[in-house]
Parts: sequence; structure tokens; C-alpha cells
Amino acid sequence: MSAVTKALRAVDRYWYTPAPSERPAVLRIAIGGFALIYLAVRFGSFTRVARLDATQFAPTGPIAVLLSEPLPSPLLVGLAVATLACAVPFVLGFRYRLTAPVFAGLFLLLTSYRSSWGMTFHTENLLCLHLLVLAFAPAADALSLDARRRPPVTEAHGRYGWAGRALSAITVVTYVIAGLSKVRLGGAGWTGGELLQAQIAYDNLRKIELGSIHSPLGAALVSETWLFALLAWLTLVVELGAPIALVGGKLALGWALSAFGFHLGVVALMAIVFPYPLSFVAYLSLFRVERVLTTRIFGKVFSRAFGLAQAPDHRSVARD
Repeated sequence: MSAVTKALRAVDRYWYTPAPSERPAVLRIAIGGFALIYLAVRFGSFTRVARLDATQFAPTGPIAVLLSEPLPSPLLVGLAVATLACAVPFVLGFRYRLTAPVFAGLFLLLTSYRSSWGMTFHTENLLCLHLLVLAFAPAADALSLDARRRPPVTEAHGRYGWAGRALSAITVVTYVIAGLSKVRLGGAGWTGGELLQAQIAYDNLRKIELGSIHSPLGAALVSETWLFALLAWLTLVVELGAPIALVGGKLALGWALSAFGFHLGVVALMAIVFPYPLSFVAYLSLFRVERVLTTRIFGKVFSRAFGLAQAPDHRSVARD
């Protein structure tokens, strides 16, 4: 067997590690559930852009291909309503092969449209990518309304492992890109802490002048140059060190907690909230999330919702 063949087989084993059907299903419910709540809470924000002057419209993403002028207000509201409505069958796993791609596509269009008005909402990009992956994954073969009409899948299989791998890889890549961008664009200014210090000072001053919510802690600490040098390096460690999470186990947990702490720091110093990472849902693909089904609370919830006779036992599945 050649070295190339061995390498390809190793890659195949990694991406298609046998996993229970419940794993992508739990990810579908968690990530789709977050998206549903997010859309409901931010509904007004998505539709409010219809009030903006048309001269502010700067199409981005797929909107740049599809539209050259803003949507009429009724159509925008209709898009937002349709996206919110389609989130429900996505979470429940109803007619999943049809409703999942439709929901993911609508979510992409709606979020891209809101980002086409001079302010790009980078916080939605990772969630959108995760939804697109799940939309084309076998994530409704368990814990779904579709699964109730079919015999249960009892064997772990590689087709249930690739989605989690893909979600994790996407998450890691987004952090690495952010870290590389800081190094490439900021250079010594970033690693020395000066750029981070200036960014936090400017952001809080701007918010104070505009009467918006700012961070008193960030404003109070802005003169501590040594602190921002330390924070700048810690940020790079989290972002550029993200690939370590793909090893799994305690390393994945350690990195996920570090990334979560990083976003808490952003809230504390800049009053900027990244909802998806702060919910911790963004990092769930790094773990064997189907284990929640063995807990008393979640086991009962899923049993009642999807008619599970008992919590699945997948102790024979190899560790990730």
C-alpha cells in the first residue's frame, strides 16, 4: 500500500468516523433551535432595514448577485416570516430533505440582505454555514418527526460522523482566519497591544458620544497598555490555536472554554455580544453530544417529543 493510499484512508477514517444517528440529530435541534430563537428575537432588526434610504443599499454575498435595488417592504417582511416559519420543521425534522435546504437558503438570504446596508453582521456567518452543512446532512434520521415513520437506526455509521467533523472544521477555520487577519493587517501593532487598545478606546468613546451602551470596564482599563499586550497575545493563542480542538477530548473542551472566555472578554471590554459563541452551541460539534440523551432531564424531553422508548446506548462507538 502506497503512502498516498494510506494518507487517503486516514483522511477517510477521520471524516467518516462511525457515529450514532443521534449525533447529527442533536446538533440539528441545538443549532436549529438557536437559529429559531435568534430569528424571533431579532425579527424587528431584520425588517427594520426597509426604512433605510435606498442609497445606503450595498448588496453583499448572494444578494449582490440577485438584487440591484432594495426589496419592497412587504417582500422583506415576507422573507423574514418565511425564514422564521421554516425554522420550525428544520428543528422538528419534518420533511427534512425539503425543508432543511429551504430554511438554510432563506437564512442565508435574510442575513445577507440585512448585511447589505453598510454594516456587516459577521456574528451570523458561522451560524449560517453550520445550517447549510446540516441542511445536507442526514440529521433527521433520529429524534425527528420523519424518523417516527421509519424503523430506528441502531448502528453507528460514518454517514453520521461527517457532519460533526465539517461543523467543527468550519468553526476552527473561522477563528484561524480571524487570527491570521490580525497578524497580517496589524503586525507588530497588534502583538504589541496598541491596536487592540486603540480599538477598545475608540469603540467605547464612540458609544459614549452616541449615547449607546458602552463598557465602563473597557473605558477604565484603556490606559493599562501592558494589559492589552497580554490580551492581544491571548487572542492570537485562542484563534491561531483553534486547530487543536479537532483532536477532541479534553483539548477540544479546553479550547472551547478558552474561546467562550474570549467572547466574554469582548462583552466585558467592548459591550459587543456574539450570541452564537456565547450560547456555546457553536462549539457542540466538537463533542459527543448524543450523550445528553442518557441524562434524566433530556432523556425525558426527547422521549416525549419524538417517541423514544429509551435512551440510546452507543458505548461501543470509538472515541472521537
